[in-house]
Amino acid sequence: MEADKIIKEAMKTIRTQLDYTDEICDHNQKKVLQAFIDNRVSATDFSYVSGYGHDDCGREKLDRVFAQTFDCQNAIVRNHFVSGTHAIACAILGNVKYSDSVISLSGKPYDTMEEVLGTRENHIGSLINSGVNYKEIDLLPDGQLDFDSISKQVDQTTTMVLIQRSCGYSLRPSINVDTIKKVIQIVKNNNPNCICFVDNCYGEFVEGIEPSSVGADIIAGSLIKNPGGGIVETGGYVAGKEKFVKNAANRLTAPGIGEYGGSMLNQTRLIFQGLFMAPSIVANAVKSAILASKVFEMVGFESFPKFDEKRTDIIQKIKFQSKEELMKFCETIQHFSPIDSYITPVPDDVPGYDHKLIMAGGSFIEGSTIELSCDAPLRKPFVGFLQGALSFSHSKIVLENLISYLI
Repeated sequence: MEADKIIKEAMKTIRTQLDYTDEICDHNQKKVLQAFIDNRVSATDFSYVSGYGHDDCGREKLDRVFAQTFDCQNAIVRNHFVSGTHAIACAILGNVKYSDSVISLSGKPYDTMEEVLGTRENHIGSLINSGVNYKEIDLLPDGQLDFDSISKQVDQTTTMVLIQRSCGYSLRPSINVDTIKKVIQIVKNNNPNCICFVDNCYGEFVEGIEPSSVGADIIAGSLIKNPGGGIVETGGYVAGKEKFVKNAANRLTAPGIGEYGGSMLNQTRLIFQGLFMAPSIVANAVKSAILASKVFEMVGFESFPKFDEKRTDIIQKIKFQSKEELMKFCETIQHFSPIDSYITPVPDDVPGYDHKLIMAGGSFIEGSTIELSCDAPLRKPFVGFLQGALSFSHSKIVLENLISYLI
């Protein structure tokens, strides 16, 4: 079957899933809009503030809009976070101290977190180097959370639990909000004072509610992923209960400065606008992932999740038979990107990872994964992690060209 006909046939099959994605988008757009209205966002909130950034009303209002959107008491939304990993590190390291106990409930965390935790290289300032007791509860063979082990191992001595919503560079299923709710209930039944932290990267606005609406005490993510709407140039956020967010802010800046300092360098308007656009942009990414899932299934590739499975993040995983096939996949995406289409991506070392990575992303913002992109560690199994899309139409064009290569 010709590539364009495969796309058309796939579109017919996934119509129900696309319609449902639009419903989620409409729900989330109403929620974001209401936060803007309730907090009386105005053009004066975009004013430039320099120096220490004291008394920046726009920054303070931005925090309140994010907090309301994510159903939280407080939030810090800053261009000073250099990545999602940085925001996550501040949320974790700012809320634990020497001799505390931290447990990852979702197995081994994402690669870049290994050095933050101290499980790969135990840098000064890492979790383990700071005297925090850390352990991981392995997932079940099918990649699901081990609720029995969680119930047995979380007790009155557990200070914080970590839940990574998205799959990272693994084949395990991502963890939806209903499952996060269930595991938080188990944790709180065992220890009401245990801090439940959720790495929310790639998950914002994919479902109708966020982990903070079902009991998560603190969440964090990147602004060059979902909540930045494809236009925010850098930054991240931490949101949750008041005291935990303040502790994270102290880790970002310094004790005593916390959330009250830091010039936004004329980025406030972009972040407001990116948040407003985010539900629609995330919907485009989810639709693109659904279509990719069905198309790869039609041409004989293993792809996860399936097109009709419930989604909780924007990532689509495609399994390849060889390194060369994976690299060709990335090359094709790069060659049909709006920026740097003439460049051929090659594997290279990337800070925070212990394997060479190949990345394709002709994006307007460097490293943006809410724009159509893919990346993969060059290790077995050879899996490409496809994510993002500012435009659903662009995804169709790229998939059509990928099919032409694959078949």
